[in-house]
Amino acid sequence: MYLLPNPKTVIEKQGSFMIRLDSRIFIDSLCSAEIYNFALILQKEIAASTGLSLPILRRNVNNPSGCIYITSLREGSAQSYELTIEEDHITIKGSDNSGILYGVQTLRQIIRQSGAILPALSISDAPSMPCRGFYFDTSRGRVPTLEYLKKLANILSFYKYNQVQLYIEHSYLFDELNEMWRDDTPLTAEDILELDRYCRDLQIELVPSLASFGHLYKLLCTKTYHHLCELEGSDTAPFSLDDRMMHHTIDVTNPESFELIKSLLTEYMQLFTSRHFNICADETFDLGKGKSKKESEEKGVTAVYIEFLTKISGVILENGRIPMFWSDVICEKPKAINQLPEELICLHWDYAPDVSEERLLKLIHAGAKKLYVCPGTHGWNHLINAHHNAYENISRMCYYGHRYHSMGALTTDWGDFGHVNHPEFSRMGLIYGGAFSWSNTTISEEEINRQISVIEYGDITETLCSIFRKLSECEAFPWYHIVRVLEIFQNTKDAESASRFLTELNVSNVPEYNSVIDDQITILYTYLGTSTPYAKSTINAYIIAAEGQKLFNLLLPILKNSLAGESNQIPVPAKDLASMIEKWIVIYKALWKTTSKESEFYRISNLLFFCTDYLRTL
Repeated sequence: MYLLPNPKTVIEKQGSFMIRLDSRIFIDSLCSAEIYNFALILQKEIAASTGLSLPILRRNVNNPSGCIYITSLREGSAQSYELTIEEDHITIKGSDNSGILYGVQTLRQIIRQSGAILPALSISDAPSMPCRGFYFDTSRGRVPTLEYLKKLANILSFYKYNQVQLYIEHSYLFDELNEMWRDDTPLTAEDILELDRYCRDLQIELVPSLASFGHLYKLLCTKTYHHLCELEGSDTAPFSLDDRMMHHTIDVTNPESFELIKSLLTEYMQLFTSRHFNICADETFDLGKGKSKKESEEKGVTAVYIEFLTKISGVILENGRIPMFWSDVICEKPKAINQLPEELICLHWDYAPDVSEERLLKLIHAGAKKLYVCPGTHGWNHLINAHHNAYENISRMCYYGHRYHSMGALTTDWGDFGHVNHPEFSRMGLIYGGAFSWSNTTISEEEINRQISVIEYGDITETLCSIFRKLSECEAFPWYHIVRVLEIFQNTKDAESASRFLTELNVSNVPEYNSVIDDQITILYTYLGTSTPYAKSTINAYIIAAEGQKLFNLLLPILKNSLAGESNQIPVPAKDLASMIEKWIVIYKALWKTTSKESEFYRISNLLFFCTDYLRTL
């Protein structure tokens, strides 16, 4: 039997408990009313796994024989729980509401694997890291539906997360900024209010996160506010996914900039019950290169950055909340962290698979006391997440977080370059983050993938996640390179410039990678007959994405020949490939709509349609 995250102590006993027709779920009358929601979660799991419908009652039970008894621990650290399965009853005890919920979630995992007959055991557990968060990009192409966000919250709770953040640049319907979101499908106030309530019921803190310094593309391209962009010409430049990532820092020398950001922060924070607010302030690439150049030369770019960050942090602090910000800029001058308000929490991100502790230690040695470690799911710029890179990055960053006593971990799921990857492909990375932030014990990649296959997908062969990983390693032509090549060629018609992003890619990998994809897709089709409904939908998503990656791989030799002047063998005629890609887009769009609003799907399809039109000219 597998449990994720791994509990601190598990003692196996003789015997078993049988969930029967007459079994019942009792809530101790001394527990708070919120516990009823946790009992409902358990009731639904039992029904789904066994077909048995257990009634829920609320009373003190002197003799819990035959029942599942939910009660409170008199002692214990925050979020801790004890789960005992005896031959005649089950007891869940939590030190607080979170602890009780986590005991329920552990019991759910046991029921999924054991059905109605549960092995006798005793579990004592508590998190090694108090804050365990997940960060989901909802601004760079994909705006999820409220229904999907609720499903995400359910999954996060199942793996014992207690924080979630949605990355917002322009994808919230700000009251007076219709010029910014008018061509999008933004989240609304009702969406946020409902999600906040839903997360709260799952002991998850929905933390607001809003770009407030860099990464303000849509805002600073409007006719009303383009004059506040650090660089000129933001309102007339053609759109590109790369340009959106690299520019659009606000002009901190204009007093109007602060007033605008202040109004956005103030409006947005009122939707949340969280006492935290992530103001981002990352990747201010253009700072000191345009309108703030003179001031930056006089004071230094770091001083200008610190000054504006302090001002916008003050807005959060004045409203009784704790600001968070990303670490990348301050890492360049770590000692400057001592000039920031002491309440600020530094979110230290580093996404290298072989990430070292060097940059984290620089911050710690410079005086940073409030830190989160922030690894990533490695889905950005890929059609299928790079699962091995995610494992390496998340396991290492969480290890450093435990070693240096970080306040928390925030596992990030970004959507650079259109958020082309299906959100469910980040599930493995999400579970890595939950497992390794809760427990300070690292599990090997092969072993945790087996465990995820069983717990998450109900796969008795324990191999499903290994197939997902194999598919992720068959990118001869990655999405990042596709975007860079096509955008440059579309905007400049300069084949030589576009081909720069093709030189590092190896055409000889295409036959091997596509053969592996075909083999793994065949295996996945065999799983569809025996899988759980959720596993079926995920397997179908991987099949769709893998078929798309095959087409992208076939595109590589054609573009190398036409743009870089090479003479590679072409497996499929260009016109035939154009038709195949267009037919795939129809299938992929249907998959997109299972989790997301229309959002910016048109940017992905238009870029690929430009490509298919070009293929027909060859």
